[in-house]
Amino acid sequence: MTPNTETRKTGGFLFLFLLLTFVWFAANSSLDIASIVTGASISAVLAYAFTRSSEVWKDVRITPARFLGFVRYTGVFLIELVRANLSMLRYVYAPRIDINPGIVRVRTRLKTPVARLALANSIALTPGSLVVETEGDALFIHWLDVTTTDTEEASRIFVEPFEEHLEKTFG
Repeated sequence: MTPNTETRKTGGFLFLFLLLTFVWFAANSSLDIASIVTGASISAVLAYAFTRSSEVWKDVRITPARFLGFVRYTGVFLIELVRANLSMLRYVYAPRIDINPGIVRVRTRLKTPVARLALANSIALTPGSLVVETEGDALFIHWLDVTTTDTEEASRIFVEPFEEHLEKTFG
């Protein structure tokens, strides 16, 4: 393994470790020393296992610009999550459920596997949609209430809010 490859894996490890640790703290809401040590330990083991067993993380590097992109992505994701939940409330409390479920095709310009994974998870975590397949630059999404089958319009709805920030974060 060349030094450059080792440096790239270290960057991926550090990024994944910080991400998993952040998720642990957000889910636990505790600054108890036992919780901190447990979360950091589990995050380190998982980050090590994932970065050593997969080439997906080899090109992930932490830079100030990428960190800022991730912070912006997180804000956009939270806004989209709230919007999707409010939309779902409309269906839940409606006297009559009037939906048009289906699968739509969207396209993305994201190139790296990690960026596409983050996009697919962002879409899946917003209620009412779920990525069921990926193929090249296309994602196939099960949508609870299809309002368009046009690929470009569906891409604008699902992909556009996240794509710019994920591209700056993951390349």
